[in-house]
Amino acid sequence: MPSFENIPPKKVGILGATGTVGQRFILLLSKHPFFVVHALGASARSAGKPYALAAKWKQAVPIPQNVQNIVVKECKSKEFEDCDVVFSGLDADVAGDIEMEFLKHDIAVFSNAKNYRRDPIVPLIVPTVNTSHYDIIAHQRQHHNLRKGFIVTNANCSTTGLVVPLKALQDKYGPAEAIMVTTMQAISGAGYPGVPSLDILDNVVPHIGGEEEKMEWEVLKILGDVAHEGSAFSLLSNTKVSASCNRVPVIDGHLESVSIKFNKDTCPNNRIPSIEEVYETLSAYTCEAQSLNCPSAPENAIVVTREADRPQPRLDRENEKGQAVTVGRVRPCNIFDYKFTLLVHNTVLGAAGSSVLNAEVAVARGLL
Repeated sequence: MPSFENIPPKKVGILGATGTVGQRFILLLSKHPFFVVHALGASARSAGKPYALAAKWKQAVPIPQNVQNIVVKECKSKEFEDCDVVFSGLDADVAGDIEMEFLKHDIAVFSNAKNYRRDPIVPLIVPTVNTSHYDIIAHQRQHHNLRKGFIVTNANCSTTGLVVPLKALQDKYGPAEAIMVTTMQAISGAGYPGVPSLDILDNVVPHIGGEEEKMEWEVLKILGDVAHEGSAFSLLSNTKVSASCNRVPVIDGHLESVSIKFNKDTCPNNRIPSIEEVYETLSAYTCEAQSLNCPSAPENAIVVTREADRPQPRLDRENEKGQAVTVGRVRPCNIFDYKFTLLVHNTVLGAAGSSVLNAEVAVARGLL
């Protein structure tokens, strides 16, 4: 088991540093044992300003002192050449070209944007689910003629919450036959300035552009395998996913109602598990990030609650410092087999926290 105790400091760059995801990166990294914020990137209108003046800070705690006076740079690879790793919180409308420029300059990029999630040689990694997908990095480097750079993407924040319990159940009972999910997603997921107050106060918006399609496809890649000797991905082919996504007036924390139908043929002894077995499987789940003792890994990747009215965003989003998915209300479903409720902190595990933990795993695997 690798030790993180003697790892020298690694210089970190953050792209989109003034946005909500960038701000969360700064908070998560402010006391990190070896990732040190070294360079901050944002748009041209912010470049040249100290971070404290460039950012409209929207977090519940003050800007960490060690970044307040860092001068913001434009998101150009030449400005980040001395960084060991770059975290990207850029919006999708600009992320594609910028992240590819960084990749071509042999810089390791961990992206929160959607632009490269469907790329056939870019891993889409939820750090408590499918870090085995790092096995494609050697092929990616060879394809792009890189020595140390690569690109890894996070999943959509709502997908991230969904796949953690699905992975626990898939490991024990095989890929599900069908999954139906209805999300109630926090407004922080829309960034800043985000959803206008007159649209969301006293209201629920039953549409988030592109979100349903992302969830339905991303699950299949994340829960699939690396194939062809580490040169491609094999997506789940016999699992159907249907998503309905809603924006609700909650600041942080995506709540999701999930119904699942098991494939009886892949279950042990061809028997659908009992509710108690489902609870036990969820409670017992562990992942590689935990076994590696990554600094940001949760003690419990899944926090199971048996309370009748939990999980709830305000009460459960900070479980395991936001790096766990909380699951409760497992019960029979008269259409599928079971239904349950989950909660994920959308800006921690669902965004910046995934990238940080992904990068820690990459360090342990010798990729950084």
